[in-house]
Amino acid sequence: MVKKIIEQQGNVNDSCPECGSFVDIGAVIDEHDCVLTIKSSSDKIQELEQIVEKAKQRFSNVEVNYTHTGDGESVDIVFDVAAEKMIFQLENQL
Repeated sequence: MVKKIIEQQGNVNDSCPECGSFVDIGAVIDEHDCVLTIKSSSDKIQELEQIVEKAKQRFSNVEVNYTHTGDGESVDIVFDVAAEKMIFQLENQL
């Protein structure tokens, strides 16, 4: 997400020296960015499952897709809208 913000800094309009900079929220949040992917080593799968449970409790229409990797597991948490994903990431420091 941070990489995308840096790429889109050209959309920042700093025309008011008293107000500071502002950015069009559409330049920061991609409306189609609804998938949060989290990878975990095999010894931390329980933590991964706790994150998934938090997402399911916080948002009603969360879809979860697990993928086994060579050294652990990966999970895609699919939110209804990009704002839900962003809120969840901020609340859980992800």
